[in-house]
Amino acid sequence: MHLIVTRTRCDEYCYHPTFYVFIQGYAFIDDLPWKSCQTASIVTAEASTQTRKHADAEVQTEAPEPVRVQPVSRHDSPRLAAFLQRVEAMVIRELNKNWQSHAFDGFEVNWTEQQQTVTCLHTLSYPPAQGQGMHVTSVSWNTTGSVVACAYGRLDDGDWSTLKSFVCAWNLDRRGLSPRQPSAVVEVPSAVMCLAFHPTQPSHIAGGLYSGEVLVWDMSRPEDPLLWRTGLTDDTHRDPVSQVVWLPEPRHSHRFRVLSVATDGKVLLWQGAGAGQLRLTEGFALVVQQLPRNTKLKKPHRGETEVGATAVAFSSFDPSLFVLGTEGGFPLKCSLAAEEAALTRMPSSVSLRAPAQFTFSPHGGPIYSVSCSPFHRNLFLSAGTDGHIHLYSMLQAQPLTSLQLSHKYLFAVRWSPVRPLVFAAASGEGDVQLFDLHKSSQKPTVSVKQTQDESPVYCLEFNRQQTQLLAAGDAKGTVKVWQLSTEFTEQGPRETEDLDQLAAEVAT
Repeated sequence: MHLIVTRTRCDEYCYHPTFYVFIQGYAFIDDLPWKSCQTASIVTAEASTQTRKHADAEVQTEAPEPVRVQPVSRHDSPRLAAFLQRVEAMVIRELNKNWQSHAFDGFEVNWTEQQQTVTCLHTLSYPPAQGQGMHVTSVSWNTTGSVVACAYGRLDDGDWSTLKSFVCAWNLDRRGLSPRQPSAVVEVPSAVMCLAFHPTQPSHIAGGLYSGEVLVWDMSRPEDPLLWRTGLTDDTHRDPVSQVVWLPEPRHSHRFRVLSVATDGKVLLWQGAGAGQLRLTEGFALVVQQLPRNTKLKKPHRGETEVGATAVAFSSFDPSLFVLGTEGGFPLKCSLAAEEAALTRMPSSVSLRAPAQFTFSPHGGPIYSVSCSPFHRNLFLSAGTDGHIHLYSMLQAQPLTSLQLSHKYLFAVRWSPVRPLVFAAASGEGDVQLFDLHKSSQKPTVSVKQTQDESPVYCLEFNRQQTQLLAAGDAKGTVKVWQLSTEFTEQGPRETEDLDQLAAEVAT
Protein backbone atom coordinates (compact mmCIF):
# COMPACT_ATOMS: atom_id res chain seq x y z
CA MET A 1 0.00 0.00 0.00
CA HIS A 2 0.98 3.54 -0.47
CA LEU A 3 1.63 5.72 2.50
CA ILE A 4 0.64 9.32 2.09
CA VAL A 5 2.07 11.48 4.78
CA THR A 6 1.06 15.10 5.18
CA ARG A 7 2.54 17.28 7.84
CA THR A 8 1.00 20.54 8.77
CA ARG A 9 1.04 23.13 11.53
CA CYS A 10 -2.14 24.14 13.20
CA ASP A 11 -1.48 27.41 14.99
CA GLU A 12 -4.01 29.77 13.48
CA TYR A 13 -6.22 29.58 16.58
CA CYS A 14 -3.76 28.11 19.11
CA TYR A 15 -1.14 29.69 21.26
CA HIS A 16 1.21 26.66 20.86
CA PRO A 17 1.98 25.13 17.54
CA THR A 18 0.72 21.57 17.11
CA PHE A 19 1.67 19.31 14.23
CA TYR A 20 -0.44 16.59 12.76
CA VAL A 21 0.46 13.66 10.54
CA PHE A 22 -2.25 12.46 8.22
CA ILE A 23 -1.94 8.80 7.13
CA GLN A 24 -4.73 7.70 4.89
CA GLY A 25 -7.26 9.87 6.63
CA TYR A 26 -6.06 9.27 10.19
CA ALA A 27 -4.41 12.05 12.10
CA PHE A 28 -1.63 11.60 14.62
CA ILE A 29 -0.20 14.31 16.83
CA ASP A 30 3.40 15.05 16.00
CA ASP A 31 5.62 16.77 18.50
CA LEU A 32 8.68 16.52 16.32
CA PRO A 33 10.68 19.74 15.61
CA TRP A 34 9.54 21.90 12.67
CA LYS A 35 11.04 21.17 9.27
CA SER A 36 10.84 23.49 6.25
CA CYS A 37 11.90 23.67 2.69
CA GLN A 38 12.24 26.50 0.13
CA THR A 39 9.62 26.65 -2.55
CA ALA A 40 10.13 28.19 -5.95
CA SER A 41 10.27 31.99 -6.13
CA ILE A 42 6.91 33.62 -6.20
CA VAL A 43 6.34 35.69 -9.27
CA THR A 44 4.31 38.85 -8.76
CA ALA A 45 3.18 41.57 -11.05
CA GLU A 46 1.75 45.00 -10.28
CA ALA A 47 -0.42 47.19 -12.43
CA SER A 48 -1.73 50.65 -11.64
CA THR A 49 -3.64 53.49 -13.25
CA GLN A 50 -3.42 57.20 -12.54
CA THR A 51 -6.68 59.02 -12.09
CA ARG A 52 -6.91 62.79 -12.35
CA LYS A 53 -9.32 64.72 -10.28
CA HIS A 54 -9.46 68.47 -9.77
CA ALA A 55 -11.86 70.88 -8.30
CA ASP A 56 -11.96 74.69 -8.34
CA ALA A 57 -13.15 76.69 -5.44
CA GLU A 58 -13.15 80.38 -4.74
CA VAL A 59 -13.02 82.01 -1.39
CA GLN A 60 -13.00 85.59 -0.34
CA THR A 61 -10.11 86.41 1.87
CA GLU A 62 -10.48 88.88 4.61
CA ALA A 63 -9.23 92.40 4.16
CA PRO A 64 -5.53 92.57 4.90
CA GLU A 65 -4.70 93.96 8.25
CA PRO A 66 -2.29 96.86 8.33
CA VAL A 67 1.19 95.99 9.29
CA ARG A 68 1.67 96.74 12.89
CA VAL A 69 4.63 98.93 13.52
CA GLN A 70 6.49 98.15 16.60
CA PRO A 71 6.24 101.08 18.96
CA VAL A 72 9.34 103.09 19.42
CA SER A 73 11.01 102.43 22.65
CA ARG A 74 10.21 105.07 25.20
CA HIS A 75 13.79 105.02 26.32
CA ASP A 76 15.95 106.41 23.42
CA SER A 77 19.56 105.79 23.46
CA PRO A 78 21.44 108.81 24.76
CA ARG A 79 23.90 108.57 21.87
CA LEU A 80 21.09 108.66 19.26
CA ALA A 81 19.49 111.65 20.92
CA ALA A 82 22.79 113.49 20.95
CA PHE A 83 23.33 112.75 17.23
CA LEU A 84 19.89 114.02 16.23
CA GLN A 85 20.45 117.21 18.16
CA ARG A 86 23.73 117.80 16.36
CA VAL A 87 22.37 117.32 12.80
CA GLU A 88 18.94 118.90 13.27
CA ALA A 89 19.92 122.38 12.13
CA MET A 90 21.82 121.11 9.07
CA VAL A 91 18.93 118.86 7.90
CA ILE A 92 16.41 121.68 8.23
CA ARG A 93 18.68 124.00 6.26
CA GLU A 94 19.02 121.51 3.36
CA LEU A 95 15.28 120.78 3.31
CA ASN A 96 14.59 124.50 2.97
CA LYS A 97 17.00 124.70 0.03
CA ASN A 98 15.21 121.83 -1.74
CA TRP A 99 11.85 123.41 -1.05
CA GLN A 100 12.90 126.62 -2.81
CA SER A 101 14.64 124.91 -5.76
CA HIS A 102 13.03 124.92 -9.27
CA ALA A 103 15.33 122.26 -10.72
CA PHE A 104 12.49 119.78 -11.25
CA ASP A 105 9.65 122.16 -12.14
CA GLY A 106 7.52 120.66 -14.88
CA PHE A 107 9.27 117.30 -14.69
CA GLU A 108 7.01 114.32 -15.34
CA VAL A 109 7.97 110.71 -15.00
CA ASN A 110 7.65 108.83 -18.30
CA TRP A 111 7.52 105.06 -17.96
CA THR A 112 7.07 104.41 -21.68
CA GLU A 113 9.96 103.22 -23.80
CA GLN A 114 11.45 106.14 -25.67
CA GLN A 115 11.82 106.19 -29.44
CA GLN A 116 15.39 107.21 -30.18
CA THR A 117 15.37 107.66 -33.97
CA VAL A 118 13.34 109.29 -36.74
CA THR A 119 12.07 106.54 -39.03
CA CYS A 120 10.06 106.38 -42.24
CA LEU A 121 6.86 104.42 -41.57
CA HIS A 122 5.21 104.69 -45.01
CA THR A 123 6.11 105.74 -48.55
CA LEU A 124 2.83 106.48 -50.33
CA SER A 125 2.28 107.22 -54.01
CA TYR A 126 -0.25 107.04 -56.87
CA PRO A 127 1.41 105.62 -60.03
CA PRO A 128 -0.98 107.27 -62.56
CA ALA A 129 -0.05 110.70 -61.17
CA GLN A 130 3.64 109.84 -61.07
CA GLY A 131 3.43 108.66 -64.66
CA GLN A 132 2.44 112.20 -65.64
CA GLY A 133 5.41 113.65 -63.74
CA MET A 134 3.17 115.35 -61.19
CA HIS A 135 4.35 116.73 -57.86
CA VAL A 136 2.79 116.41 -54.43
CA THR A 137 1.86 120.04 -53.83
CA SER A 138 0.06 119.71 -50.49
CA VAL A 139 -0.64 117.23 -47.68
CA SER A 140 -3.28 117.29 -44.94
CA TRP A 141 -4.32 115.06 -41.98
CA ASN A 142 -7.99 114.58 -41.21
CA THR A 143 -9.49 115.37 -37.82
CA THR A 144 -9.06 111.79 -36.50
CA GLY A 145 -5.38 111.71 -37.43
CA SER A 146 -5.75 108.36 -39.21
CA VAL A 147 -6.12 109.59 -42.83
CA VAL A 148 -3.54 111.54 -44.80
CA ALA A 149 -4.44 113.15 -48.14
CA CYS A 150 -2.26 114.68 -50.83
CA ALA A 151 -2.82 116.94 -53.83
CA TYR A 152 -1.14 116.34 -57.18
CA GLY A 153 -0.15 119.33 -59.30
CA ARG A 154 2.92 121.18 -60.59
CA LEU A 155 5.00 123.93 -58.98
CA ASP A 156 7.49 124.46 -61.80
CA ASP A 157 7.08 126.57 -64.94
CA GLY A 158 4.40 125.74 -67.50
CA ASP A 159 0.68 125.97 -68.14
CA TRP A 160 -0.88 123.23 -66.07
CA SER A 161 -4.41 124.61 -66.07
CA THR A 162 -5.74 121.88 -68.37
CA LEU A 163 -3.77 119.02 -66.85
CA LYS A 164 -5.98 116.42 -65.18
CA SER A 165 -4.99 115.95 -61.57
CA PHE A 166 -5.84 113.89 -58.48
CA VAL A 167 -6.57 114.09 -54.77
CA CYS A 168 -5.59 110.87 -52.99
CA ALA A 169 -6.16 109.69 -49.42
CA TRP A 170 -4.78 106.76 -47.41
CA ASN A 171 -6.26 105.40 -44.18
CA LEU A 172 -3.16 104.39 -42.23
CA ASP A 173 -5.22 102.47 -39.65
CA ARG A 174 -6.80 100.22 -42.25
CA ARG A 175 -5.64 96.61 -42.21
CA GLY A 176 -3.85 95.67 -45.40
CA LEU A 177 -2.74 99.21 -46.32
CA SER A 178 -1.40 99.35 -49.88
CA PRO A 179 1.14 102.19 -50.26
CA ARG A 180 0.58 102.44 -54.03
CA GLN A 181 -3.20 102.10 -53.91
CA PRO A 182 -4.95 104.98 -52.08
CA SER A 183 -8.09 104.35 -50.05
CA ALA A 184 -9.84 107.08 -52.08
CA VAL A 185 -8.99 108.86 -55.35
CA VAL A 186 -10.72 111.95 -56.79
CA GLU A 187 -10.03 113.05 -60.36
CA VAL A 188 -9.82 116.83 -60.78
CA PRO A 189 -9.88 118.71 -64.11
CA SER A 190 -7.09 121.13 -63.06
CA ALA A 191 -3.88 120.86 -61.05
CA VAL A 192 -4.56 120.96 -57.29
CA MET A 193 -2.29 123.45 -55.51
CA CYS A 194 -3.43 123.12 -51.87
CA LEU A 195 -5.60 121.01 -49.53
CA ALA A 196 -7.17 121.30 -46.07
CA PHE A 197 -9.29 118.72 -44.23
CA HIS A 198 -12.41 119.94 -42.41
CA PRO A 199 -11.81 120.55 -38.65
CA THR A 200 -14.67 118.26 -37.52
CA GLN A 201 -15.89 116.29 -40.58
CA PRO A 202 -13.31 113.52 -41.15
CA SER A 203 -14.18 112.95 -44.83
CA HIS A 204 -14.63 116.57 -46.04
CA ILE A 205 -11.67 118.26 -47.69
CA ALA A 206 -11.23 121.60 -49.48
CA GLY A 207 -8.84 122.23 -52.34
CA GLY A 208 -7.61 125.15 -54.38
CA LEU A 209 -6.90 124.71 -58.09
CA TYR A 210 -4.48 126.18 -60.62
CA SER A 211 -7.50 127.59 -62.43
CA GLY A 212 -8.44 129.71 -59.38
CA GLU A 213 -11.42 127.60 -58.31
CA VAL A 214 -12.08 126.34 -54.78
CA LEU A 215 -13.77 122.94 -54.38
CA VAL A 216 -14.93 120.80 -51.45
CA TRP A 217 -15.11 117.00 -51.70
CA ASP A 218 -16.52 114.21 -49.54
CA MET A 219 -13.90 111.45 -49.71
CA SER A 220 -16.40 108.90 -48.35
CA ARG A 221 -18.46 109.15 -51.59
CA PRO A 222 -16.19 107.72 -54.31
CA GLU A 223 -18.87 107.79 -56.99
CA ASP A 224 -19.85 111.45 -56.53
CA PRO A 225 -17.42 113.14 -54.12
CA LEU A 226 -17.93 116.81 -55.13
CA LEU A 227 -19.93 118.77 -52.53
CA TRP A 228 -19.40 122.43 -53.50
CA ARG A 229 -17.42 124.51 -55.97
CA THR A 230 -16.98 128.22 -56.63
CA GLY A 231 -17.37 127.95 -60.38
CA LEU A 232 -15.69 130.33 -62.84
CA THR A 233 -17.34 133.68 -62.04
CA ASP A 234 -16.18 137.22 -61.38
CA ASP A 235 -15.72 136.24 -57.73
CA THR A 236 -13.31 133.41 -58.54
CA HIS A 237 -9.59 133.93 -58.16
CA ARG A 238 -7.87 134.88 -61.41
CA ASP A 239 -4.58 133.18 -60.42
CA PRO A 240 -3.69 129.81 -58.88
CA VAL A 241 -4.93 129.37 -55.31
CA SER A 242 -2.00 129.33 -52.89
CA GLN A 243 -3.72 128.04 -49.74
CA VAL A 244 -7.12 127.18 -48.26
CA VAL A 245 -8.11 127.25 -44.58
CA TRP A 246 -11.30 126.28 -42.72
CA LEU A 247 -12.57 128.99 -40.34
CA PRO A 248 -15.48 128.83 -37.86
CA GLU A 249 -18.28 131.29 -38.36
CA PRO A 250 -18.22 134.11 -35.78
CA ARG A 251 -21.70 133.38 -34.40
CA HIS A 252 -21.84 129.65 -35.11
CA SER A 253 -18.62 127.95 -34.02
CA HIS A 254 -19.88 124.55 -35.22
CA ARG A 255 -20.26 125.87 -38.80
CA PHE A 256 -17.25 126.57 -40.99
CA ARG A 257 -16.31 128.66 -44.00
CA VAL A 258 -13.43 128.21 -46.43
CA LEU A 259 -10.84 130.98 -46.76
CA SER A 260 -8.69 131.06 -49.89
CA VAL A 261 -5.69 133.19 -50.87
CA ALA A 262 -4.09 133.54 -54.30
CA THR A 263 -1.42 135.43 -56.16
CA ASP A 264 -4.09 137.73 -57.62
CA GLY A 265 -4.01 139.57 -54.28
CA LYS A 266 -7.44 138.48 -53.06
CA VAL A 267 -8.36 136.83 -49.76
CA LEU A 268 -11.87 135.35 -50.02
CA LEU A 269 -14.29 133.69 -47.62
CA TRP A 270 -16.71 131.09 -49.04
CA GLN A 271 -19.84 129.51 -47.58
CA GLY A 272 -21.51 126.31 -48.82
CA ALA A 273 -24.86 127.07 -50.42
CA GLY A 274 -27.53 125.11 -52.22
CA ALA A 275 -27.07 123.39 -55.59
CA GLY A 276 -23.48 122.50 -54.79
CA GLN A 277 -22.19 126.08 -54.94
CA LEU A 278 -19.72 127.96 -52.74
CA ARG A 279 -21.03 131.50 -52.25
CA LEU A 280 -18.68 134.43 -51.54
CA THR A 281 -19.52 136.03 -48.18
CA GLU A 282 -16.53 138.32 -47.52
CA GLY A 283 -13.47 139.45 -49.44
CA PHE A 284 -10.21 141.34 -49.06
CA ALA A 285 -7.67 142.69 -51.53
CA LEU A 286 -3.99 143.58 -51.13
CA VAL A 287 -3.20 146.81 -52.92
CA VAL A 288 0.24 148.42 -52.97
CA GLN A 289 -1.12 151.89 -52.21
CA GLN A 290 -2.78 150.67 -49.00
CA LEU A 291 0.15 148.80 -47.48
CA PRO A 292 1.65 150.30 -44.30
CA ARG A 293 4.25 152.99 -44.89
CA ASN A 294 7.16 150.98 -43.53
CA THR A 295 6.95 148.70 -46.59
CA LYS A 296 9.91 149.28 -48.89
CA LEU A 297 8.65 148.36 -52.32
CA LYS A 298 9.73 149.35 -55.76
CA LYS A 299 7.33 151.62 -57.58
CA PRO A 300 4.81 149.32 -59.31
CA HIS A 301 4.46 149.29 -63.04
CA ARG A 302 1.36 150.84 -64.56
CA GLY A 303 -1.65 148.70 -63.78
CA GLU A 304 0.25 146.42 -61.35
CA THR A 305 -1.30 147.43 -58.07
CA GLU A 306 -2.21 144.06 -56.50
CA VAL A 307 0.17 142.22 -54.16
CA GLY A 308 0.21 138.46 -54.64
CA ALA A 309 -0.54 136.38 -51.53
CA THR A 310 1.41 133.13 -51.37
CA ALA A 311 0.65 131.76 -47.88
CA VAL A 312 -1.58 132.35 -44.84
CA ALA A 313 -1.50 131.42 -41.15
CA PHE A 314 -4.04 132.27 -38.43
CA SER A 315 -3.30 133.10 -34.82
CA SER A 316 -4.27 130.48 -32.22
CA PHE A 317 -5.17 133.27 -29.78
CA ASP A 318 -7.06 135.81 -31.93
CA PRO A 319 -9.44 134.31 -34.54
CA SER A 320 -9.45 137.54 -36.58
CA LEU A 321 -5.64 137.89 -36.76
CA PHE A 322 -3.68 136.31 -39.62
CA VAL A 323 -0.32 136.59 -41.36
CA LEU A 324 0.08 136.62 -45.13
CA GLY A 325 3.20 135.71 -47.05
CA THR A 326 3.65 137.64 -50.29
CA GLU A 327 5.44 137.42 -53.61
CA GLY A 328 7.43 140.49 -52.60
CA GLY A 329 9.02 138.52 -49.73
CA PHE A 330 7.51 140.50 -46.84
CA PRO A 331 5.00 139.09 -44.33
CA LEU A 332 1.87 141.12 -43.62
CA LYS A 333 -0.05 141.28 -40.37
CA CYS A 334 -3.75 141.36 -41.31
CA SER A 335 -7.18 141.34 -39.70
CA LEU A 336 -10.57 139.98 -40.70
CA ALA A 337 -12.10 142.88 -38.77
CA ALA A 338 -10.65 145.49 -41.15
CA GLU A 339 -13.31 147.88 -42.45
CA GLU A 340 -11.42 150.12 -44.91
CA ALA A 341 -12.48 149.55 -48.50
CA ALA A 342 -9.81 148.24 -50.87
CA LEU A 343 -8.84 150.61 -53.69
CA THR A 344 -9.22 148.09 -56.46
CA ARG A 345 -11.26 147.68 -59.60
CA MET A 346 -11.32 143.90 -59.42
CA PRO A 347 -14.91 142.72 -59.98
CA SER A 348 -16.63 141.18 -56.96
CA SER A 349 -20.15 140.52 -55.72
CA VAL A 350 -19.15 141.79 -52.25
CA SER A 351 -17.22 144.86 -51.21
CA LEU A 352 -13.52 144.03 -50.89
CA ARG A 353 -11.67 145.44 -47.87
CA ALA A 354 -8.00 146.22 -47.17
CA PRO A 355 -6.77 143.85 -44.41
CA ALA A 356 -3.07 144.82 -44.01
CA GLN A 357 -2.10 146.44 -40.68
CA PHE A 358 1.66 146.01 -40.39
CA THR A 359 4.54 144.97 -42.64
CA PHE A 360 7.59 142.98 -41.50
CA SER A 361 11.12 143.07 -42.89
CA PRO A 362 11.30 141.03 -46.10
CA HIS A 363 13.05 137.89 -47.21
CA GLY A 364 15.38 137.97 -50.18
CA GLY A 365 12.65 136.44 -52.36
CA PRO A 366 9.01 135.33 -52.36
CA ILE A 367 7.63 133.68 -49.23
CA TYR A 368 6.27 130.17 -49.68
CA SER A 369 5.07 129.40 -46.16
CA VAL A 370 4.13 131.02 -42.82
CA SER A 371 3.22 129.39 -39.49
CA CYS A 372 1.94 130.98 -36.25
CA SER A 373 3.08 129.58 -32.93
CA PRO A 374 0.37 127.58 -31.12
CA PHE A 375 2.07 128.44 -27.80
CA HIS A 376 2.66 132.20 -28.05
CA ARG A 377 0.39 134.89 -29.44
CA ASN A 378 3.18 137.05 -30.88
CA LEU A 379 5.52 134.60 -32.61
CA PHE A 380 5.40 133.26 -36.17
CA LEU A 381 7.76 131.71 -38.73
CA SER A 382 8.22 132.34 -42.44
CA ALA A 383 10.18 130.46 -45.13
CA GLY A 384 11.10 131.65 -48.59
CA THR A 385 13.01 131.21 -51.79
CA ASP A 386 16.15 132.69 -50.21
CA GLY A 387 16.58 129.48 -48.19
CA HIS A 388 16.05 131.31 -44.90
CA ILE A 389 13.58 130.90 -42.05
CA HIS A 390 12.70 134.06 -40.14
CA LEU A 391 11.33 134.04 -36.62
CA TYR A 392 9.23 137.17 -36.09
CA SER A 393 7.40 138.85 -33.26
CA MET A 394 4.13 140.61 -34.02
CA LEU A 395 5.50 143.59 -32.07
CA GLN A 396 8.38 144.63 -34.33
CA ALA A 397 9.38 144.57 -37.98
CA GLN A 398 12.82 143.02 -37.67
CA PRO A 399 12.95 139.24 -37.14
CA LEU A 400 14.23 137.73 -33.93
CA THR A 401 16.56 135.51 -35.89
CA SER A 402 17.23 134.47 -39.47
CA LEU A 403 18.36 130.91 -40.15
CA GLN A 404 19.79 129.78 -43.46
CA LEU A 405 18.73 126.14 -43.75
CA SER A 406 19.20 125.61 -47.48
CA HIS A 407 21.14 126.95 -50.46
CA LYS A 408 17.95 126.44 -52.46
CA TYR A 409 14.30 127.27 -51.81
CA LEU A 410 12.46 126.48 -48.59
CA PHE A 411 8.92 125.51 -49.53
CA ALA A 412 7.24 124.88 -46.17
CA VAL A 413 7.63 125.54 -42.45
CA ARG A 414 5.37 124.26 -39.68
CA TRP A 415 5.46 124.80 -35.93
CA SER A 416 5.14 121.66 -33.79
CA PRO A 417 1.70 121.26 -32.17
CA VAL A 418 3.24 119.79 -28.98
CA ARG A 419 6.76 121.26 -28.57
CA PRO A 420 6.93 125.06 -28.14
CA LEU A 421 10.54 125.27 -29.37
CA VAL A 422 10.33 122.80 -32.29
CA PHE A 423 9.46 123.35 -35.94
CA ALA A 424 9.99 121.52 -39.25
CA ALA A 425 10.99 122.78 -42.69
CA ALA A 426 10.83 121.34 -46.23
CA SER A 427 13.93 121.94 -48.29
CA GLY A 428 14.51 122.38 -52.01
CA GLU A 429 17.48 120.03 -51.59
CA GLY A 430 15.27 117.07 -50.68
CA ASP A 431 15.54 117.25 -46.88
CA VAL A 432 13.03 117.39 -44.04
CA GLN A 433 14.68 119.37 -41.27
CA LEU A 434 13.65 119.30 -37.63
CA PHE A 435 14.72 122.25 -35.54
CA ASP A 436 14.84 122.52 -31.73
CA LEU A 437 15.58 126.02 -30.48
CA HIS A 438 16.30 124.59 -27.03
CA LYS A 439 19.33 122.76 -28.42
CA SER A 440 20.52 125.13 -31.12
CA SER A 441 19.44 128.45 -32.60
CA GLN A 442 21.63 128.11 -35.70
CA LYS A 443 21.35 124.60 -37.14
CA PRO A 444 18.76 121.79 -37.38
CA THR A 445 18.75 119.06 -34.76
CA VAL A 446 17.92 116.36 -37.31
CA SER A 447 17.89 116.40 -41.10
CA VAL A 448 16.37 113.38 -42.86
CA LYS A 449 16.69 112.69 -46.58
CA GLN A 450 13.26 112.56 -48.23
CA THR A 451 14.51 112.17 -51.82
CA GLN A 452 17.79 110.53 -52.81
CA ASP A 453 18.27 112.66 -55.95
CA GLU A 454 17.73 115.94 -54.03
CA SER A 455 14.34 116.57 -55.62
CA PRO A 456 12.52 119.31 -53.67
CA VAL A 457 10.21 118.60 -50.74
CA TYR A 458 7.22 120.86 -51.35
CA CYS A 459 4.98 120.40 -48.30
CA LEU A 460 4.75 118.94 -44.81
CA GLU A 461 2.23 118.73 -41.97
CA PHE A 462 2.35 117.54 -38.35
CA ASN A 463 -0.36 115.15 -37.18
CA ARG A 464 -2.22 116.89 -34.34
CA GLN A 465 -3.81 113.66 -33.06
CA GLN A 466 -0.94 111.21 -33.45
CA THR A 467 1.75 113.73 -32.63
CA GLN A 468 4.65 111.40 -33.44
CA LEU A 469 3.74 111.47 -37.15
CA LEU A 470 4.86 113.99 -39.77
CA ALA A 471 3.86 113.77 -43.45
CA ALA A 472 5.92 115.31 -46.27
CA GLY A 473 5.31 115.39 -50.05
CA ASP A 474 7.92 115.86 -52.78
CA ALA A 475 8.56 116.45 -56.47
CA LYS A 476 8.84 112.68 -57.11
CA GLY A 477 5.12 112.30 -56.40
CA THR A 478 5.56 110.49 -53.08
CA VAL A 479 4.33 111.15 -49.55
CA LYS A 480 6.51 109.91 -46.73
CA VAL A 481 5.15 109.51 -43.21
CA TRP A 482 7.90 109.99 -40.65
CA GLN A 483 7.74 108.79 -37.05
CA LEU A 484 9.38 111.37 -34.83
CA SER A 485 11.61 110.50 -31.91
CA THR A 486 10.41 111.24 -28.41
CA GLU A 487 12.74 114.23 -28.14
CA PHE A 488 10.46 116.00 -30.64
CA THR A 489 7.16 115.01 -29.00
CA GLU A 490 7.77 115.34 -25.25
CA GLN A 491 7.80 118.85 -23.85
CA GLY A 492 10.71 119.58 -21.59
CA PRO A 493 10.62 121.40 -18.24
CA ARG A 494 10.14 125.18 -18.46
CA GLU A 495 9.95 125.04 -22.27
CA THR A 496 6.98 127.39 -22.45
CA GLU A 497 8.77 129.80 -20.12
CA ASP A 498 11.82 129.73 -22.41
CA LEU A 499 9.58 130.62 -25.36
CA ASP A 500 8.07 133.48 -23.39
CA GLN A 501 11.55 134.73 -22.58
CA LEU A 502 12.49 134.55 -26.24
CA ALA A 503 9.45 136.62 -27.19
CA ALA A 504 10.20 139.14 -24.43
CA GLU A 505 13.71 139.63 -25.79
CA VAL A 506 12.22 140.46 -29.17
CA ALA A 507 9.95 143.13 -27.74
CA THR A 508 12.69 144.99 -25.86
